Amino acid sequence: MQTILVTGAAGFIGFHLSQRLLAQGRAVIGVDNINDYYDVRLKHARLDQLKAQAGFTFHQVDLSDQQGLNGIFAGTNVDIVVNLAAQAGVRYSLENPQAYVNSNLVGFVNILECCRHHHVKHLVFASSSSVYGANTNMPFSVHHNVDHPVSLYAASKKANELMAHTYSHLFALPCTGLRFFTVYGPWGRPDMALFLFTKAILEGRPIQVFNHGKMQRDFTYIDDIVEGVVRVMDQVPVPNPQWSGDSPDPGTSYTPYKIYNIGNNNPVQLTDFITAIENALGKPAQKQYLPLQPGDVPATYADIDSLTAAVGFKPQTPLAQGIARFIEWYKTYYNIP
Repeated sequence: MQTILVTGAAGFIGFHLSQRLLAQGRAVIGVDNINDYYDVRLKHARLDQLKAQAGFTFHQVDLSDQQGLNGIFAGTNVDIVVNLAAQAGVRYSLENPQAYVNSNLVGFVNILECCRHHHVKHLVFASSSSVYGANTNMPFSVHHNVDHPVSLYAASKKANELMAHTYSHLFALPCTGLRFFTVYGPWGRPDMALFLFTKAILEGRPIQVFNHGKMQRDFTYIDDIVEGVVRVMDQVPVPNPQWSGDSPDPGTSYTPYKIYNIGNNNPVQLTDFITAIENALGKPAQKQYLPLQPGDVPATYADIDSLTAAVGFKPQTPLAQGIARFIEWYKTYYNIP
């Protein structure tokens, strides 16, 4: 039986991934610090579901706690690590930059050190579409340069990619980074647009529509994301023999290191996204139009050709269906008729 350590197991993606792995008969060690960036009751509700399943163990540890983290690794043989724990949120990084340093930089170094010293076979880690920053060449490709981030969150995720590559080079640690594109679905984060819009519309409050609605996002349903992560986990990266330092490819390496976009490959206008929510709720939204916020980018669009070629990844969930599933969950969870 494979043992998978999932950091951020009480988070949105970590919860769904852990459920999928447990259903496959794998042992899952969940790690999370249960921070209060958003309602901890939602995190505990996710954990309660995981703890009820055989094969799941949980440790409440912060990734910046090197000794605590090392103790978890020392207590068992971990085959694969999926690092999903991070201080999330672009706008929050303007208010509390230190949280991103502690979690996304210090915490990630501790993960790399544990993987190195405990001979983990594969580290899969969450990056973000935010790393594309000021890039405007669409769709975003892993073969594009990403040296112009526009938020500290994005910079911390680019730093994770560089740090992982260094450990892959120095210690032959197989590392795969996944640049997630706007993940949504049941049990989603309360700071994300779908959750915020649904809550406001049901409560009769106006929704904040940034950049006057002229935003595009590659909304990706959680089940599609999890399918991609599981496939990548089982495909350990190998060095690219064609890689050249004269013309370096950012998406591959001469080391066992790989970067993939994982998105829907179908950007949606924010106004169309809102219309889909209104249709699912059967209720119109009151809209407050605002300018583009600092750190935000006007559009995201994932080129997923590399991921499709490597593991056959193809998103399956239409936006209207995914939104309907989220709203069904939301009404059930909050007891709304």
